[in-house]
Amino acid sequence: MTKKVRWGILSTAKIGVQKVIPAMQQGDYCIVDAIASRNIDRAKSTANQLGIAKYYGSYEELLNDPDIDAIYIPLPNHIHIYWTMKALEAGKHVLCEKPIGINTEEAQALVDTAKKYPQLKVMEAFMYRFHPQWQKVRELAKSGVIGNVKTVQSFFSYYNVDPENIRNKLELGGGALMDIGCYCISFPRFIFEEEPSAIMGDMEFDPFMKTDRLTSGMLQFPSGGTSTFTCSTQLMPHQEANIFGDKGHIMIEIPVNAPLNATTKIILRTKENTETFSFAPVDQYTLQGDAFSLAVLNDTPVPTPLEDAVENMRVIDSIVESAKQSQWVTF
Repeated sequence: MTKKVRWGILSTAKIGVQKVIPAMQQGDYCIVDAIASRNIDRAKSTANQLGIAKYYGSYEELLNDPDIDAIYIPLPNHIHIYWTMKALEAGKHVLCEKPIGINTEEAQALVDTAKKYPQLKVMEAFMYRFHPQWQKVRELAKSGVIGNVKTVQSFFSYYNVDPENIRNKLELGGGALMDIGCYCISFPRFIFEEEPSAIMGDMEFDPFMKTDRLTSGMLQFPSGGTSTFTCSTQLMPHQEANIFGDKGHIMIEIPVNAPLNATTKIILRTKENTETFSFAPVDQYTLQGDAFSLAVLNDTPVPTPLEDAVENMRVIDSIVESAKQSQWVTF
């Protein structure tokens, strides 16, 4: 039998229960063996619902389980770093939801801590990178079929004005930029494979919840490429990403929340023709879990190094600083 990584889940957060855990349970190299909540009854009911063998009434108890190899963390943003460090101290590999933390300093502190545990794997969970559509997009962009890649444009929005929703709680790291703008920042970095040298941001805040509800940004890259994006928690739900070269254009219809039960498409347009690439339904969370688990099993580097999370966080911080100062932030 193929060896599998034994996973423990810190918290019964919605994204874990509804999306990530069921997906990882379908993986070739994952077995979700335990889940923890601060409420033992919630942990028990969730474990029963998902067919998880063990449950705990505290995160510490799960981290102390010697039979657990790796931890998945879908906790609120403001405690990502704390529990990732705790998991490392307990000798566990860690896959932590995005964004990795609430500021660059915190993220860098995690990198420094992780260096003390070179035998352990740590990665930020940007699941979109594992979907075949994005692998194809990156391949096309590198191939030269659209010429020199000049700019990446993206838009991501949903509508949520519930003050009790975690995404609308400033003290928990809520807001559009942290929740979904992090994807829009990650896209061009994934395509250009370099870090921006100048950043401009503009932010509009909810007058009551104080979180940013509409944020736009512009990134300039050393190679000459640019990127623009807008994200919002209070607009008509929509997502799209576009990559423009001097000879063509790639459009990704659903760049983040690729459906589980429908074909996903990207459209390549050049001066000569238009070509559509279709991808059968897959679960990108399953692919992510297996990719991380293989790195653990084979003791190879994780697909995305932790330093990438620091750089994404640096851009987030720079967008905020630029918006405050109404000027470019440069490096």
